[in-house]
Amino acid sequence: MPGQPCAAAPLERVIAAMAAQQGQVGGRLHADLTDHIPSYRAVPRELLDQIWRRHFQRALGVVREGAVPAPEDFGEAEVARDRVARGVPLADGLRAFRRALSAIRDLFIAEATERGLDPRLIVDRTTCLWELADVASLQIAAVHRQAEVESALFDARRRADFLRGLLHGTLSAAAIHSGAAIYGLDPSRPYRAIRAVPHGNVGPDALQRSLEAHGRRNGRAALLAVLDEAVAGVVEAKPETGDLEVTAGLGPPTDLAAVHRSFRTAGRMLEAARAYGLRGVYDLGDLSWRVAVVAEPELAELLLDRYLRPLEAEGEFGALIEESVRAYLATGRHIREVARSAHVHVNTVRYRLRRFEELTGTSLDAPDTAVELSWALAARESRTPGRATAAAPRPLA
Repeated sequence: MPGQPCAAAPLERVIAAMAAQQGQVGGRLHADLTDHIPSYRAVPRELLDQIWRRHFQRALGVVREGAVPAPEDFGEAEVARDRVARGVPLADGLRAFRRALSAIRDLFIAEATERGLDPRLIVDRTTCLWELADVASLQIAAVHRQAEVESALFDARRRADFLRGLLHGTLSAAAIHSGAAIYGLDPSRPYRAIRAVPHGNVGPDALQRSLEAHGRRNGRAALLAVLDEAVAGVVEAKPETGDLEVTAGLGPPTDLAAVHRSFRTAGRMLEAARAYGLRGVYDLGDLSWRVAVVAEPELAELLLDRYLRPLEAEGEFGALIEESVRAYLATGRHIREVARSAHVHVNTVRYRLRRFEELTGTSLDAPDTAVELSWALAARESRTPGRATAAAPRPLA
């Protein structure tokens, strides 16, 4: 039919009549969209008019040629990115496009009927306009989803860049206030830096979502991102981890401008908690002096040589001595309690403690011995991850 000379002139008259009404129909369409699709109220009128003219001219080309353009010829990428940036959902974009094509199709049918266009040609071009709607909708959906992915990646990178600068202390005061406004942080409130690593089948992304969800449930802000294969960011309060297998270090509360110092502490807490094989969220109040054990390996070596390595020559009995000494300190030096928990006679415990003093040349009654021995035992724990001991701090729920 497109090649029939007798049909060309009447068809061109229909197209000319349609073109004359482009602005009028576009005005009605704009009112229709803003009335029935609220998200389109965020799209400027001049931008909608520009897109309408493009759709209209493309539709006229389909009416004239009787052929639908290939999907790759629909240049909708910029439009999709604009809609995503303005928060227009894909479903709304497709509804708007189909309303526009329906208006064009109705206009064609009205003008073609009024001018007595061959009914077969009317059916053919109407079918083409239906095909245009289908092909364009698929392409719009594809580019919109791609634009959503690009936008999400851009937002994730911008979020990570802000957090990285915040946690490393490289942002200006203006940048901190601007980022806080974007990400819902209150510069007047204190925040705690956190650094966490997952275990098992849980990935960093899942851990990030879980910690953020915890903050939302409790009405407390949390801004987190995956940085260097760990989850890092700021929280208002110590988060719960539920059933997640995670080890996390938490810094002290501070204002956003000084949160980089809290982040350094969080890193030390994480390092210490991992050294002891612990699971949960730990701050300085939980780990206390044990953090220094991890940070001072030379001193740890000295105290291990002084208090624990002399027991190794005793074989299995040396291990029993260490167990009794550890329990002795953990129970506040109550020999009967040590004996009861170990299911041995109190004299057996006394003998083991006396043998410890003989092997190490120290006295368990001396204050320095208690301090240094506790340090040595903690150093042993940090080099045997997962070892359950009475002296190890309990992970928080």
